[in-house]
This record gives sequence, structure tokens and C-alpha cells, in this order.
Amino acid sequence: MTGQLRALWLAIRASYWFIPSVLTILAFLGGLGTLWIDRTTGTEWLEGVGVELARPEGARSQLTVIASAMISIASTVFAITIAAVVYASGNYGPRLLTNFMNDRGNQVSLGVFIATFVYNLTVLRAVQSAERLALAGLSPEEAAQGYVPQVSLLVSAGSVLLAVGVLVYFLHHVPASIRINSVLGGIGRRLLHDIEARFPEPGSHDAAAVRESGRPLPAERTGYVEIIDFATLDRIARSHGLRLALAIRTGDFLHPPRPMLFLLAGDVDPKVARRLHDCFSLGNSRTPTQDLEFLLDELVEIASRALSPGVNDPFTAITSMHWMAAALSALAGRDLGRGPEQDSYDPVRVQPLADDFAHFLRRSFGELRPSAATSAIAAKMFVDALAGILPAATGPARRNALMEEAQRFGCQVEQALSGPARAEVFERLQSILPAAASEARRPAGD
Repeated sequence: MTGQLRALWLAIRASYWFIPSVLTILAFLGGLGTLWIDRTTGTEWLEGVGVELARPEGARSQLTVIASAMISIASTVFAITIAAVVYASGNYGPRLLTNFMNDRGNQVSLGVFIATFVYNLTVLRAVQSAERLALAGLSPEEAAQGYVPQVSLLVSAGSVLLAVGVLVYFLHHVPASIRINSVLGGIGRRLLHDIEARFPEPGSHDAAAVRESGRPLPAERTGYVEIIDFATLDRIARSHGLRLALAIRTGDFLHPPRPMLFLLAGDVDPKVARRLHDCFSLGNSRTPTQDLEFLLDELVEIASRALSPGVNDPFTAITSMHWMAAALSALAGRDLGRGPEQDSYDPVRVQPLADDFAHFLRRSFGELRPSAATSAIAAKMFVDALAGILPAATGPARRNALMEEAQRFGCQVEQALSGPARAEVFERLQSILPAAASEARRPAGD
């Protein structure tokens, strides 16, 4: 249940409506607060500092104009955001839709405009004309000037300045955010950050290739694994004398009767089995939480689309490979023998389905290999990227994985390219990765 609540909280925080809703509530409470200040402090101190007091007609006009303008701008902002989202998902891939909907700049911009509208509407209700006050029973002298919450009106004017600044920021932010370099940079930097957080220690240790076998616990629900609550799994295993080995990782698609985990020691009754099932939060799509492969797949998707015949944009693919190479270089020098959130559980009692360097290499450059081999420009960058990762590899197994990937790429180029373009790629392979180049060009049957 903790994992499901955590997934719900992450989904709420990432939703397009959360920040605008919070800002709207704060604006309403702020309007009530400034009205309270007006009622308790009066206007004498404003006159003392030289502030010209507004009359009811002018105050009502100001608040009405601001409220009308803000709701119109909010509608325009929403329309621009949707247009940017449609453009980005169509050009870069539908999985990037979430990235733009979760963009904090878009959410805050929409929230500021709606909050300004709500604040001015709240204050507008408090403005009273002289006639209205006279009908309420006040004496002619008391009702003569009407009632205007002067402090609230000043804050209203300040909110316009804030909204104008946010509008200028939004008009700059939207075109900047859909630039492909900005998109790739955001994905790449988050990937590097997550690698640092998940694998903080340097080393050459990979996840164990051989895992213990046990009795499978099949899934009962269907969906993508969004979050695995390792801490609760550990508490259940410790309290019931269990040893568990996960059969899936975050981001995998789960359905009955696919095993969720294996019971290496101990047994469970239906109640405990239900608690174990609740440690896995499932949804309709993958998320980057606990899922490094999701971010790698986004880079691969953008590069593959860029290298498709209909797009033919090898330089976008090259930028994707730059970030992939940076991520693989970070992975090549780290201890990968651990799962996500390792500090919250005992890996002997709860064994995660961890991944070795070869797995991440296959999910990145291995998936991009067929597309990159069809473009002479991208093919040369592919070789350079592998060569750039090689010095960071801390063990022979990781260096061999890179050499094998280069060999496979050479075989792919042999079939996809011809003439001088193929010769240039193999020349680069020979100068940087000579063993891989010689293996790739070895005749069949040798």
C-alpha cells in the first residue's frame, strides 16, 4: 500500500493541474487575508505614506479588467501548451508527452494567471458603493465614500506586474522547451542524476548472473510496474522469515500468471501474499521513477525517429548518442551490483532484479544499432561513442561488451552501407577499435 500511495503522490505532483490548483487556493486565501488587513488597519496609514485612495467605481473597473484579462490569458496559455505538446509528441515520440505536461514552467505559468484571476475576483466582491452601504443601514456620512479595500487593491496591481513577468517568461520558455537540444538535455541530465543516485560507488562489480530459484508468486493485476516498495517487502520478509527474489524490475509489464517474485525461503498465506502484491504499484505507462531504462529508451526513440527515412535528421541522432555515451560512461565506472533504493532493504533478504553493464549497453546502443548503421554520419558517431566509453570501463567484462557491440555494429554496417561511406566507418573502427573491426570483416565460415 505504501508503494501505491507513493505512486499516487508522484502522479499528483507530476499532473498538469496540481500546481495551478495549489496556487489558486493560495490566491483565494491571500485575498481573504488582505481583506482582513484592510478591515483591521483602515486606510489612514496609506494616506500617511502618500498613497492616493481609489473610489469604488475605479476599484471595480480595475479588478474587473484584470480578472477578465487573466482568464483570457490563461486560456491562451493552455492552448499554446497543448499545441507545443502535440508538436513535440508528433516529432519526438508520444512517450515525451509526459515530459511536457509535467514541465514546471508551463504549470506555474498557468497557475499564476488563474490565481491572479481568483484573487481579483475575491477582492471584487468586497468593493461596496455608497448606495449599497446606505441600503445596509449606514449613516449618509459613513456611506458617502463607499468601501474600497485599499491594501487588497494595491496587491491586485502588484499581481498584474507579476503576471506580465510570467507571461514574458512563458513566451520564451515554450519555444525553448521544444527545441530538440533542450529536450535531449533534460532527459540526459536526469539520467545522469539518477545514475549517480542509484550507483554512487565506483567499481567494476555487476549484478550476479546466476540467481537462486524458488516458488513463484504470480501476478494478479495487469499493468506497467511504476514503483516497487522495497522497504515494505523487506519488513514483510523479516517478520515472516522469508527470502524473496524479484522476478521483474520497475518498468516491466506485468500480467497474470507472470511471476512477480520467487519465494527462496519460507511460505506465505493468502493474507501475506496480498500484502506482497500491494508492494507493486501498477499503471498504464512507464515512469522514470526507479526506471533508468525508461530514460535510455526515450533517447533511443528520439534517435531512431531522427534516422528514419521520413525524417532523415542524423544530427539529432548524434546529439542523442552524445547523452547516451555520457550515461554509459558513468555506468561503466560504477558498482552496478545493486537494485534501486538499496539502503531501505537487505539485498540478501530481498534480492532485486539488478542489471549489469551489458544490459544497459544493449538497451541503448544495442537498440539503436540497426538505425545508426544506415546513416554514414550517425555510424561514425556510433563508433566514436563506443570508443569514448571504453576508457571508463573498469573491468574486462565491460570492455569486452563494448568490443562485442562494436563488432556487431561492423557487421550491421557491412550490410547497410556501401562504397566510400562503408570504408570510412571501417577505417574509424580499425583506428579506434582494431580488434572489433577485424572480427566484423572476417569472411563467413572462418
